Amino acid sequence: MTKILVVDDSPTEIFKLKNMLESLEFEVITAKNGRAGVDLAILEQPDCVLMDIVMPDMNGFQATRIITRGKTTSHMPVIIVSTKGQETDRVWGQRQGAKGYMVKPVTGPELVAAIKAVLE
Repeated sequence: MTKILVVDDSPTEIFKLKNMLESLEFEVITAKNGRAGVDLAILEQPDCVLMDIVMPDMNGFQATRIITRGKTTSHMPVIIVSTKGQETDRVWGQRQGAKGYMVKPVTGPELVAAIKAVLE
């Protein structure tokens, strides 16, 4: 089963994404901020990370950079899933190592297509 790490500080977003992904047969683990997301990525070794940007403690850009450049995590594709839809945000996300960028709200089919694209 494909393991997905969802990193988001919004309990509502975590609930929606977790339910959506679990209904599509994904295993889901969650973190409430970037720092916890980095720690869980190292510990749990998920197949893919869905990363919000605006979070307390460590933002999603910082966490993405750490995950995509880490010795034990650099193989993990990160997809940024954020309300920030500016082109500059997309470009900055790619520069941090993100393999995908989606603007909330996302649908199940969009999410699955993005996950499959980065896992292939």
